[in-house]
Amino acid sequence: MAKRYTAFFYGTLMHPKILESVIGHPGNELQTCPALALDHTRHQIKGEDCPAMLPYKKSHKLFAKELKARDRTVRGMLVRGLTDADMALLNQYEGNEYKLEKILVYMLGAFKPLSASSDADISLDPPPLPQLDTLPPPAEAHTYIWAGRLRDIRPDLWEYTDFVRDNARKWINDATP
Repeated sequence: MAKRYTAFFYGTLMHPKILESVIGHPGNELQTCPALALDHTRHQIKGEDCPAMLPYKKSHKLFAKELKARDRTVRGMLVRGLTDADMALLNQYEGNEYKLEKILVYMLGAFKPLSASSDADISLDPPPLPQLDTLPPPAEAHTYIWAGRLRDIRPDLWEYTDFVRDNARKWINDATP
């Protein structure tokens, strides 16, 4: 049986249509659920619409202040069932500025088929973060961590809602915020 991967996406690949476009198929065998990575930050890359995720300790020097706990978390999408071919395409999409690493993430909901996802699932007003002690144990997932130069990211926190509202349609022709 072919190996399957679970990955945590925190930026452009959270959008189902962009993920489908990158992997070249509708993801009929893929399952997704909202998820959360702790002690990480998601920054705006200078001159780009996409984010870079860093461990908080590494990104701390970008800020002139201590961040609140909610700002040291990254909401994203956990995707399970990715194939070797999917991962090769994702690696190509992310390029050399990102390094694939394993991290622990907390699931914020139940898995559902990617093929059942739609633009309506993309909340521009996500619910408040739950208490961590109410979540199931964390799951291991692959994710792309920024491996480029620290000076190439801004000390701003990248927001998915801003991306969907302002830039998603630039990434795919029929993306509607």
